[in-house]
Amino acid sequence: MGFEYELLQQQDSSERTQPPAGSRRKGGAKGATSSRNLRFTFICLVGFASLLIFLLGAYNDSFHPIIDGIAGKLGYHENIYAVVIDAGSTGSRVLAFEFHHGYLDGRLVLDYELFEQSKPGLSAFADRPAEGAASIEKLLNLAKKVVPQDKLAQTPLVLKATAGLRLLKPAQAEALLAACRELFKSSGFLVNEQAVEIMDGTDEGIFSWFTVNFLLGKLNGRNTVAALDLGGGSTQVTFAPKDVSQTPLYKEYMHRVPTFTSYVEVFTNSYLGAGLHAIRHAVFTHRAAENQTKLASECVNPIIHDKLFRYGTGQYYISGKDNPKATSENPVVDYELCASIVKQKLLPTLKPKPVTLKQHEISAFSYFFDRAIETGLVDPMQGGETTVGEFVTKSREVCAEANADQPFMCVDLVFISTLLEEGYGLKAKTPLKLYKKIDGHEISWALGCAYNILTSRENAMKHK
Repeated sequence: MGFEYELLQQQDSSERTQPPAGSRRKGGAKGATSSRNLRFTFICLVGFASLLIFLLGAYNDSFHPIIDGIAGKLGYHENIYAVVIDAGSTGSRVLAFEFHHGYLDGRLVLDYELFEQSKPGLSAFADRPAEGAASIEKLLNLAKKVVPQDKLAQTPLVLKATAGLRLLKPAQAEALLAACRELFKSSGFLVNEQAVEIMDGTDEGIFSWFTVNFLLGKLNGRNTVAALDLGGGSTQVTFAPKDVSQTPLYKEYMHRVPTFTSYVEVFTNSYLGAGLHAIRHAVFTHRAAENQTKLASECVNPIIHDKLFRYGTGQYYISGKDNPKATSENPVVDYELCASIVKQKLLPTLKPKPVTLKQHEISAFSYFFDRAIETGLVDPMQGGETTVGEFVTKSREVCAEANADQPFMCVDLVFISTLLEEGYGLKAKTPLKLYKKIDGHEISWALGCAYNILTSRENAMKHK
């Protein structure tokens, strides 16, 4: 069910056109008048052609809403729907999308989306699959309020589980998926054999990249942005290398992604175990006994005692550990000691290292955005731009504060700073654009997934 991409096959082609040479005839008054008329006609033709090119070029950005709006009022639009369940490691989310086909070029245009979520994630029901399916059913009922009853049977419904289920025992994960499949059979939506599955990390990265560039209107250009997605169990990095000579560095990780009229070659990789909650777990259990649930960590302030931390099906009670830098008057985390533990747990998971990421404009979302707004790095409503260095500075500030309301913020920011700076090789001054929404639409791999499902289905119908 992934994008119809294929491993990199370099193609070189070029088209060169030469404008026809023009000549101007000299003559008398009659000839001069004729020449002026020809010049005027030529200028008009050039002007008209330029206007047409401008309008067609502008269609992809700002002109198409005008044409589509008129077409919609005249009844030319048929609404098309898709519903995607994102079964993540920390929660499940339903996204119900409403599209229409653009009047001029037929591409899918996003009109509306529903976004709702519930916690905990599906993986928390590892030993209670029926309860897990019931949590998904509540989300499906919300989607049914968006999709008209007469459209249900034509509306594809999928559930894609991510790192949370990848980290479960195979039997537990399969029991949850089987319970959801039974639910889907009676849902009334259009489902197939692949409607419920654990999503490949490659698809997750590509769908996220597609979503960001789709919403930014950059899919038809060469200046696509890199997408950094940080989840609970894994993190994804996806970008289109600017120089094809760089692609041998990533040969096994290059994929061809269809866009509106062509395709883009992208690098993508999902680093399992490098998600925010996965690294927390690795850091908190550092040097602990295998089944130990009461833990003390060097990355938690000494004033913190027995704070609950859930990971998968486990529950842990976390306390801060005393260190030589902390005093009763000024309790702090030993930043260097914490950072060294984070590096031990994180850096071995980051292979291959995306060394050319720094050449791109970067958009980051999910937990990157959440931790930035919670610590005041960007506006909580609009998002905004920060830098890698500002993340590092903020991590040092937070680790030097005793804040019982955000007991794990220190370890989270040390992890994010280490991931960006040492894991991805970004410089302190590298700008990061942090998003939760673009033009009112959630940044989620689900949009790219929905787009792919609908376009793949339409292409298959055309070739029948």
